[in-house]
Amino acid sequence: MRDTNTLSVPKWPFFIGDAVLLGIAYFIYRESKLPLGHWEMTACGVCAARGALLGVLPFVLDYRALIKAVEAGALGAVSEKIQNLERLAAQISNATNHWENVQLQAEKISVTARETAERMAAEVRDFTDFMKKINESEKSTLRLEVEKLRRAETDWLQVLVHLLDHVYALHTGAARSGQPRLIEQLTHFQNACRDAARRVGLSPFAADTGEKFDAQRHKSIEAEAPPAGTVVAENLAPGYTLQGRIIRPALVRVTADGPTETAPAKLPAAFADQDQLPLESPGPT
Repeated sequence: MRDTNTLSVPKWPFFIGDAVLLGIAYFIYRESKLPLGHWEMTACGVCAARGALLGVLPFVLDYRALIKAVEAGALGAVSEKIQNLERLAAQISNATNHWENVQLQAEKISVTARETAERMAAEVRDFTDFMKKINESEKSTLRLEVEKLRRAETDWLQVLVHLLDHVYALHTGAARSGQPRLIEQLTHFQNACRDAARRVGLSPFAADTGEKFDAQRHKSIEAEAPPAGTVVAENLAPGYTLQGRIIRPALVRVTADGPTETAPAKLPAAFADQDQLPLESPGPT
């Protein structure tokens, strides 16, 4: 094949022409007033386009000359290539054999990869089942702990209400004794105990005499369901709310004729017993 350097077209005349045209375009731009007029813009565009064409043209000519040289060399090598057809056929046969071996290896690799993927999927399933069992075990443990906490909360709530009932009974006895000094001391003691109970959300409340009976807030000592229009005649035991929710209604004596002057009612002997005034379950807080 011929040396491609002998086919190269001299490029410097084209570059000079390109520089001249670009210079003309710059001169027009510089000497014209902004904004450019129609003919100035057209002249600049034409000069730039022709300059670009001159810059590319020598390379296009070199490429065409090179293509012609390659075609001529290819025509000269046709006879040599024809002579090497047998050797090429042998190489193709060897390549085909190699390709068959590659295909067999690829099939083996594919089978191995599929088996590996199946084993991985089985391991993932086993791991998922294991994690589910662990989660169920943890949930069961947490449920047991929650139940223990709820039972413990109910226990200390029962104890605290039990103590407050005793304090209320002492204060009621002092009030009926008529001794001012004793009443004052037990009143302070009861207020202190109730303030301590309020810190954990437990608040006592009492029914007012003459207040309309409310089955949600009151429990009658005479009947489970007093008739309509019944009012509270006397508060016998306080009710309690835990964080704003009633857990035990107030124990009252009711009357249908409004408040009347009656002898003080004697509380049951088991007044402080939780079986007499059961607490509602506090539940989750």
